[in-house]
Amino acid sequence: MSDNLQIIYPTIQDIIEFNILALDKIKTKKADKSEVLSYLKVQEIIRNCEETKGNIYAKAANLMKDTIKKHAFASGNRRTAFIITKYFLTTNNIDFNIPDTAEYAKIMTGIRENYYTDEEIKNWIQHGTIREFKRH
Repeated sequence: MSDNLQIIYPTIQDIIEFNILALDKIKTKKADKSEVLSYLKVQEIIRNCEETKGNIYAKAANLMKDTIKKHAFASGNRRTAFIITKYFLTTNNIDFNIPDTAEYAKIMTGIRENYYTDEEIKNWIQHGTIREFKRH
Protein backbone atom coordinates (compact mmCIF):
# COMPACT_ATOMS: atom_id res chain seq x y z
CA MET A 1 0.00 0.00 0.00
CA SER A 2 1.39 3.39 -0.96
CA ASP A 3 1.91 5.89 1.86
CA ASN A 4 -0.24 8.49 0.11
CA LEU A 5 -3.36 6.30 0.04
CA GLN A 6 -6.05 6.85 2.63
CA ILE A 7 -6.38 4.00 5.14
CA ILE A 8 -9.94 2.80 5.67
CA TYR A 9 -10.61 2.12 9.35
CA PRO A 10 -13.48 0.04 10.77
CA THR A 11 -16.41 1.91 12.24
CA ILE A 12 -18.07 1.26 15.58
CA GLN A 13 -20.94 -0.34 13.66
CA ASP A 14 -18.50 -2.59 11.73
CA ILE A 15 -17.01 -3.93 14.95
CA ILE A 16 -20.43 -4.49 16.54
CA GLU A 17 -21.72 -6.27 13.42
CA PHE A 18 -18.64 -8.51 13.35
CA ASN A 19 -19.25 -9.40 17.01
CA ILE A 20 -22.80 -10.44 16.11
CA LEU A 21 -21.50 -12.42 13.12
CA ALA A 22 -18.73 -14.08 15.16
CA LEU A 23 -21.18 -15.26 17.79
CA ASP A 24 -23.63 -16.50 15.16
CA LYS A 25 -21.08 -18.37 13.02
CA ILE A 26 -18.47 -19.51 15.54
CA LYS A 27 -20.28 -21.06 18.46
CA THR A 28 -18.26 -22.04 21.50
CA LYS A 29 -20.48 -21.56 24.54
CA LYS A 30 -24.20 -21.82 25.08
CA ALA A 31 -24.11 -18.61 27.12
CA ASP A 32 -22.58 -16.56 24.26
CA LYS A 33 -24.57 -13.42 23.67
CA SER A 34 -24.01 -10.38 21.53
CA GLU A 35 -24.01 -7.46 23.90
CA VAL A 36 -21.91 -4.31 23.81
CA LEU A 37 -20.53 -3.70 27.30
CA SER A 38 -18.89 -0.40 26.36
CA TYR A 39 -19.35 1.72 23.25
CA LEU A 40 -16.57 3.94 24.62
CA LYS A 41 -14.14 1.00 24.52
CA VAL A 42 -15.12 0.25 20.91
CA GLN A 43 -14.40 3.90 20.10
CA GLU A 44 -11.02 3.66 21.87
CA ILE A 45 -10.13 0.54 19.86
CA ILE A 46 -10.65 2.44 16.60
CA ARG A 47 -8.89 5.61 17.80
CA ASN A 48 -5.87 3.62 19.02
CA CYS A 49 -5.67 1.85 15.67
CA GLU A 50 -5.77 5.18 13.83
CA GLU A 51 -3.08 6.68 16.09
CA THR A 52 -0.70 3.69 16.02
CA LYS A 53 2.67 4.60 14.53
CA GLY A 54 4.19 2.31 11.94
CA ASN A 55 2.89 0.42 8.95
CA ILE A 56 -0.58 -1.00 8.45
CA TYR A 57 0.45 -4.31 10.06
CA ALA A 58 1.40 -2.42 13.24
CA LYS A 59 -2.05 -0.79 13.15
CA ALA A 60 -3.68 -4.20 12.57
CA ALA A 61 -1.77 -5.71 15.50
CA ASN A 62 -2.98 -2.92 17.77
CA LEU A 63 -6.54 -3.37 16.48
CA MET A 64 -6.41 -7.08 17.27
CA LYS A 65 -4.79 -6.66 20.69
CA ASP A 66 -7.14 -3.88 21.79
CA THR A 67 -10.24 -5.72 20.62
CA ILE A 68 -9.18 -8.71 22.72
CA LYS A 69 -7.97 -6.84 25.80
CA LYS A 70 -10.48 -4.00 26.11
CA HIS A 71 -13.30 -6.56 26.34
CA ALA A 72 -15.98 -4.28 24.85
CA PHE A 73 -18.38 -7.21 24.36
CA ALA A 74 -20.01 -9.69 26.71
CA SER A 75 -18.85 -12.60 24.51
CA GLY A 76 -16.72 -13.25 21.45
CA ASN A 77 -14.01 -10.62 21.91
CA ARG A 78 -11.22 -12.84 20.53
CA ARG A 79 -13.35 -14.08 17.65
CA THR A 80 -14.36 -10.50 16.87
CA ALA A 81 -10.69 -9.41 17.01
CA PHE A 82 -9.70 -12.01 14.43
CA ILE A 83 -12.52 -11.09 12.05
CA ILE A 84 -12.21 -7.31 12.36
CA THR A 85 -8.43 -7.48 11.83
CA LYS A 86 -8.90 -9.55 8.68
CA TYR A 87 -11.60 -7.12 7.50
CA PHE A 88 -9.36 -4.09 8.19
CA LEU A 89 -6.49 -5.46 6.12
CA THR A 90 -8.51 -6.88 3.24
CA THR A 91 -10.55 -3.66 2.99
CA ASN A 92 -7.23 -1.88 2.50
CA ASN A 93 -6.08 -4.46 -0.09
CA ILE A 94 -3.45 -5.88 2.26
CA ASP A 95 -2.83 -9.59 2.80
CA PHE A 96 -3.98 -11.17 6.06
CA ASN A 97 -1.67 -14.14 6.44
CA ILE A 98 -3.13 -16.00 9.41
CA PRO A 99 -4.94 -19.16 8.31
CA ASP A 100 -8.54 -19.56 9.55
CA THR A 101 -7.82 -22.57 11.76
CA ALA A 102 -8.96 -23.35 15.28
CA GLU A 103 -5.38 -23.95 16.49
CA TYR A 104 -4.83 -20.19 16.47
CA ALA A 105 -7.46 -19.65 19.18
CA LYS A 106 -4.68 -20.38 21.69
CA ILE A 107 -2.63 -17.51 20.24
CA MET A 108 -5.56 -15.16 20.87
CA THR A 109 -5.56 -16.34 24.50
CA GLY A 110 -1.85 -15.60 24.63
CA ILE A 111 -2.48 -12.08 23.36
CA ARG A 112 -5.12 -11.59 26.07
CA GLU A 113 -2.63 -12.80 28.70
CA ASN A 114 0.26 -10.57 27.49
CA TYR A 115 2.33 -13.56 26.35
CA TYR A 116 3.22 -11.90 23.02
CA THR A 117 4.89 -8.58 22.26
CA ASP A 118 3.34 -6.10 19.83
CA GLU A 119 6.10 -6.96 17.36
CA GLU A 120 5.28 -10.70 17.57
CA ILE A 121 1.60 -9.98 16.94
CA LYS A 122 2.46 -7.74 13.99
CA ASN A 123 4.75 -10.39 12.48
CA TRP A 124 2.08 -13.07 12.98
CA ILE A 125 -0.49 -11.03 11.07
CA GLN A 126 2.03 -10.18 8.36
CA HIS A 127 3.75 -13.57 7.95
CA GLY A 128 1.37 -16.11 9.52
CA THR A 129 3.78 -17.66 12.01
CA ILE A 130 4.26 -17.17 15.75
CA ARG A 131 5.77 -19.12 18.62
CA GLU A 132 3.46 -21.53 20.42
CA PHE A 133 1.51 -20.20 23.40
CA LYS A 134 2.48 -21.91 26.67
CA ARG A 135 1.23 -20.90 30.08
CA HIS A 136 3.94 -20.42 32.66
